[in-house]
Amino acid sequence: MHTIKIYFIIAVIMIVQIKGTAQENSKDTLPRMNNAGWFSLGGRSTISAFSNEGFGLGTGGQFRVQLNNKVNTDWFADYIIMNDDKVRSEYIHIGWSVLFYPFEKFQYPHRKMQPFILAGHCFDYNQKTILANPAVTKNRWGSAVQAGIGTHFNLSNRFDITLMSQYMIHLTKELEVVEEGGNYSIEKRSPNILQGHLLTTVSVNYKLFKLWKN
Repeated sequence: MHTIKIYFIIAVIMIVQIKGTAQENSKDTLPRMNNAGWFSLGGRSTISAFSNEGFGLGTGGQFRVQLNNKVNTDWFADYIIMNDDKVRSEYIHIGWSVLFYPFEKFQYPHRKMQPFILAGHCFDYNQKTILANPAVTKNRWGSAVQAGIGTHFNLSNRFDITLMSQYMIHLTKELEVVEEGGNYSIEKRSPNILQGHLLTTVSVNYKLFKLWKN
């Protein structure tokens, strides 16, 4: 009786493995779709970790223009705000990134997860205000570069949820709060690579139409 049970379990495992292999093979035989030209629109939420300012939470939007199955472009704008017990810091990022897909076989419908590598540039605005004395405030415009990794979770051919993490390095002077005798001021100082942002972003995107035909 025990032998019969063992053979039955082995047979079930073999059937499951054969079925799984058949499903994977059927996916591999699906035709490759040409995604060049897709224009998509989306909303995003970002958590920003700063080396000396703590954490910030932001919101924004983006659109994408996909060049081919390997390369996509992401154009975004974010507003991030953070408060501590002394200063309120506001950031605006307006920029672009290039998304490179190293594994073309991961595109939908073959796989629902599509990893990518990204790199780009943005214009960076920062305003700091002393909470105890709002008259003490200063802002600056600058630029930054960013790089990181991420993945799309493709729920359909047009709809995806994207998770990505990237490090942003400022290329221009930073605003720093200086305390002297209990009084606070804000000064511009040279940038420090360790004062960049670690940005983790979740976005929801929908492909609206194609800008050009295949």
